[in-house]
Amino acid sequence: MQLEKLFQMQKALDTHIEDKHNLQDEDLFDRKVLALLVEIGELANETRSFKFWSVKPSSAKEVILEEFVDGVHFILSLGIECGYDTEQTVLNEDQASFNVTEQFLFLYDRILIFQKSRSLDDYRKLFASYLCLASLLGFTNEEIERAYFHKNEVNYLRQQNNY
Repeated sequence: MQLEKLFQMQKALDTHIEDKHNLQDEDLFDRKVLALLVEIGELANETRSFKFWSVKPSSAKEVILEEFVDGVHFILSLGIECGYDTEQTVLNEDQASFNVTEQFLFLYDRILIFQKSRSLDDYRKLFASYLCLASLLGFTNEEIERAYFHKNEVNYLRQQNNY
């Protein structure tokens, strides 16, 4: 995955949003953590992996991928908040033997651990856990990148239209 390029694109979007909404002097870390938790909940809702009471199938792969990429945006943004966009970020995917539901729960734990520590090691573990979820959902790095590029454009358009 072209992490350096993704970080650059996310940094430009973050700067655009912060400038537009006059947020340059605000600490947005906890808001971004909460946004990530919400986005992951939305992703889980689209996969329906936990809905044992329902026979309705999961959403289309494209819908799930778009929700997944929303999480990528916030993970990148959190890394930028902590200055990790300039670090050599090597992500080794977790090889956990979790099912999708278990991976979601594990991911929530990783987010909260990172929120408290803000350490590079915990950031890398969080990102790797998210990529492990991507693998469980059947997404390739190429699909994620394409979807990220597309959603980045959509996010700029939303800012222009006062989303």
